[in-house]
Amino acid sequence: MTLIEAEGVAVRYDTSDGWVGGGLDLDVSVGEVVLLLGPSGCGKSTLALTLNGLVPHSVPAELRGTVRVAGRDTAHHPPGRLCDVVGMVFQDPDAQIVCETLLDEVCFGLENLLTPRAEIEPRAMAVLAEVGLADTLELALRDPTRLSGGERQKLALACALAPRPSVLVLDEPTANLDPRSTRDFYHLLGRVAERGTSVILIEHDLDDAVVVADRVVVLDAEGNVRLTGTPAEVLAGRADELDALGVYGPTAVQAARRLGLYGDTPRDAPLTLEGLASVLRDEAVTDLSWGPVDEQDAQSSPTEIMATTLVEVDDLTVRLGDADVLRGVSLSVARGAYLAVIGLNGAGKSTLAGCLAGVLRPPPGRVRIDGADISRFSARELSDRVGYVFQNPEHQFVTGSVAEELAHGLFVRGLPGAEVTARVARMLERFDLARYKDVNPFMLSHGEKRRLSVATALICGPELLVLDEPTFGQDRARAGELLTLLDALHTAGTTVIIVTHDLQLVAEHATHVAVLAAGGLLAHAPVERVLRDDALLERAGLLPPPVRRLATALAPGRPRWETVFRLTDLSPRLP
Repeated sequence: MTLIEAEGVAVRYDTSDGWVGGGLDLDVSVGEVVLLLGPSGCGKSTLALTLNGLVPHSVPAELRGTVRVAGRDTAHHPPGRLCDVVGMVFQDPDAQIVCETLLDEVCFGLENLLTPRAEIEPRAMAVLAEVGLADTLELALRDPTRLSGGERQKLALACALAPRPSVLVLDEPTANLDPRSTRDFYHLLGRVAERGTSVILIEHDLDDAVVVADRVVVLDAEGNVRLTGTPAEVLAGRADELDALGVYGPTAVQAARRLGLYGDTPRDAPLTLEGLASVLRDEAVTDLSWGPVDEQDAQSSPTEIMATTLVEVDDLTVRLGDADVLRGVSLSVARGAYLAVIGLNGAGKSTLAGCLAGVLRPPPGRVRIDGADISRFSARELSDRVGYVFQNPEHQFVTGSVAEELAHGLFVRGLPGAEVTARVARMLERFDLARYKDVNPFMLSHGEKRRLSVATALICGPELLVLDEPTFGQDRARAGELLTLLDALHTAGTTVIIVTHDLQLVAEHATHVAVLAAGGLLAHAPVERVLRDDALLERAGLLPPPVRRLATALAPGRPRWETVFRLTDLSPRLP
């Protein structure tokens, strides 16, 4: 039985002359999990908004084509008449959280659907426990604003699950989740699908998503369906075409290609790390040829740059409400370092990043840049020294167009108009935003918003760049371009600090890692020392990066695998 029918769907927003989507056709059956992929800006999120009637009823836009959910034409059914059958989790969970406690937030939707009073609180408590947010009333009465970004994403999921909808639409649902929470989320999603719920899943990180997906649909940049089939048919069998479309494949497929196991087109490559490990054991792969790890580390962190300290944190404690979010954190960041801050959701990562950038004012004397107390900096002095990219890019937009957003900081500094125009033009081209220069930043896709937020942080040329989840919402091509840019800035001497849950990204790019747990600093050391220390990561509640997990599974009897943790450690087998 077909539950979702989309025919010829395209959308034109009131703020744009162009259409999003190329006349998309899509059917989804009862209980089917469809993984929707495509480059940033191709219309994935727009399609999601048509499924619950937000487009065209709440978001000013023209809808072309037909979308039916459970037999209801969404063009004639506003969100209030679809919310009993469609649950949705947005890219930005803050866009859908409105109440003062977790329990009230989950109960709110049930109350609006006239759920019997006796069922509301028990059902809300059950779903809060199911997503791992609260198993006691005390925890359920917490203020959502005190949660981390990942915890708020779990809350949004709980709200979507509580009404037991027939259709669940998930737009980047794990983008703010740590690896363990991501794995738990997909276990939960598998159970939800087994109950007969149909799922539209928009996701860039596929390692865990492939386990629950029944079908993969890939859109091109114009919003046309280019590939469709089972996960194996599309993600392994059409890997070259995915590359051309700028879409990430699972780590297992990427690793198999680097090892040369299946030639250039790994049609038979396993989609999971466990499956690849099994194949490699059967293949009796006992040796690899890779560049020495020490040599790679030396190339990424020149000693003449790393010799001096840029940032000093001394016994930093930050209290929000009645809880210590950071507790006695002390660390030094060398000039020219590329530091990744990792930890579970709620560990204090974004709070630390905010203090390092001065967005959250630390207590006097606790954070210094070049020996100067950051708490004494004016806003102008701070922005001259530090560029900051928020976890949610919308939180930093202050103007009405992309070009104005880029120009704002330059005009504040009194730069001549000609220089401002030239710098803005370079950034528009560098981040592929030129065609959107007159568009309101809030009307961009999430990936485009992320690129704009990074561009605004870079345009003034700060010596320290702090980024909170910089690749969130980015397709393969854009994430790769951004990481290449950060690598180039780092090589040129910029000190880069990123907060991320993507430990494979950390493995490939960072020089150092700071591990947080429950607001405290567990470790601060070179990247290879941290990511090869499985016991340390376990204490932090983290899973090792995917390639490290693969290597650990293969290490017994194969000593060369014991040091592997990067994709770049892998290359074709020796003769």
